Amino acid sequence: MENKNQTAVTEFLFLGLTGHLYQQIALFVILLLVYLVTLGSNLGMITLIGIDPRLHTPMYFFLSHLSFVDLCSSSSVAPKMLCDIFVERKGISFVGCAAQMWFLGFFVATECFLLASMAYDRYTAICKPLLYTLIMSQRVCVQLGIGPYAVALVSSMTHTTLTFRLPFCGPNVINHFFCDISPLLSLACTDTSVIKCILFTLAGAIGVLSGLIIMISYVCILVAILRIQTADGRRKAFSTCSSHLAVVSILYGTLFFVYVRPSSSSSLGISKVISLFYTVLTPMLNPLIYSLRNKEVKNSFSRRFERKTIFKGDKIEF
Repeated sequence: MENKNQTAVTEFLFLGLTGHLYQQIALFVILLLVYLVTLGSNLGMITLIGIDPRLHTPMYFFLSHLSFVDLCSSSSVAPKMLCDIFVERKGISFVGCAAQMWFLGFFVATECFLLASMAYDRYTAICKPLLYTLIMSQRVCVQLGIGPYAVALVSSMTHTTLTFRLPFCGPNVINHFFCDISPLLSLACTDTSVIKCILFTLAGAIGVLSGLIIMISYVCILVAILRIQTADGRRKAFSTCSSHLAVVSILYGTLFFVYVRPSSSSSLGISKVISLFYTVLTPMLNPLIYSLRNKEVKNSFSRRFERKTIFKGDKIEF
């Protein structure tokens, strides 16, 4: 036992998603396209919001931060995963594994509370329209934007520090495609029951708190919508929230399925597939949902495209 404890793990090995060549090729092509769309759509959303003065409102301020967080969370997992698909030995250093867990945990927790800030913004816009500009001042927007990063920083530091202070002396094979907490805790050479309780209580508190803010906001929004006399007014009020509700449902649904449901060895493959949603697919879907269902975003894009077309036409005529 003493010799085993003296052999510290310096790197971890991933099992990855699949070992079949044709499946690897298909996965690589699909995930590469998804990542490229994620980069382009999120960068495009940030740029569009930044250059169009009509989008300089609280709602789009939070949306630009959401796009930034999606871009970063996907980039903390996707490049390494793509590089490992055709590599037989999928290794990551001890420090690299800690860094990947920190960044992914930081940006996922930030996204949860950003969605809560956006829910509060929608609540204020629908339930208190006359006081909206007064309540959602620039100072309040900055506070609601910085708050999620601050809470996520504390959360990710706690999770990463407690996890990687545990002794790891072998085995070092992680049955996953990234450094997730659950498979890492199972590799520790000590009893992790107390650490698991602390970590999952903290993660649960973050999910419950942000989820409660969103739920309470939408209960108030629903009550306010039902009080609107006309069907057209109710439809317009609900349309302003539909994109946000879709994003919330996708993120919280996948996180709940992966981390809350009872785990078993037979469901590890399903967990890895579902993990792809919140690490790779959700960051791609968020800007697409907002751009396809939001008239202001589509109008802003159309205005930019038309200006470029007119400019090119004038240049040709000259």
